[in-house]
Amino acid sequence: MDSIIDLHRYPLDRQGSAAWNRLVAQAREALQRNGMFNLEGFIQEGDVRRAAAQIEPAMATDSHTHRRTHNIYFKTHIEGLPANHPALRTVETVSHTLCADQLQGNLVSEVYEYPPLLVFLAAAMEKPTLHVMADPLARVNVMSYREGETLNWHFDRSEFTTTLMLQAPDEGGEFQYRSNLRSEDDPNYPGVARLLEQCDPQVRTLKLRAGTLNVFRGKNTAHRVTPVRGHRERIVAVFSYYEKPGVLFSAEEQLGFYGRTA
Repeated sequence: MDSIIDLHRYPLDRQGSAAWNRLVAQAREALQRNGMFNLEGFIQEGDVRRAAAQIEPAMATDSHTHRRTHNIYFKTHIEGLPANHPALRTVETVSHTLCADQLQGNLVSEVYEYPPLLVFLAAAMEKPTLHVMADPLARVNVMSYREGETLNWHFDRSEFTTTLMLQAPDEGGEFQYRSNLRSEDDPNYPGVARLLEQCDPQVRTLKLRAGTLNVFRGKNTAHRVTPVRGHRERIVAVFSYYEKPGVLFSAEEQLGFYGRTA
């Protein structure tokens, strides 16, 4: 794995060493401060280019196109809110997905399953342990966004999301987020409405480079990917980890996300 991951810069294979402890401490501090941390150059430059090049043909012919009109909650109804409330304004998301069973032999699957990565992520997130997902479709996905396409404003269902940027677009495709827009005790519907009306000065924009590993707490932080501009697709791998082993999507969830079941 040392020929793929920059283990000199990010010593995942030296658990408990001073360098490993510093990396964990830096990740925790960034999570506390920004709700995310980024490991730029996590994957070696040549390897990330090869991974994207391997994926592009299947992405062009075999990916599932997911086009959805939704609100920020991905729910049709929120108790206590009228249907015309500005916090329920609808937006559109368009993306193209390759599932785990279509990624065999690509380095993203190898990186996803790398045991020291799970140990490091668990330590950074202050979890006892993390497990790879058992679902043969959902465990690791690669998603692409083409000219004019976007992942629009939403909150995540899971506590945190791990992504690996494989290819940045020519323009656009930037990651925008508004940290701590809501909490477990306060849904902050007026604040959500201001965000969707583009009146929130606390929105931050991040342009991720190819090879960057991003770990993000998105349950209470609204986020989106801005529309891609140009012919070069935005390609990103999404890794799904859980605190308990054996997690599977239901057949209904598989069909909704991927247009098929395992």
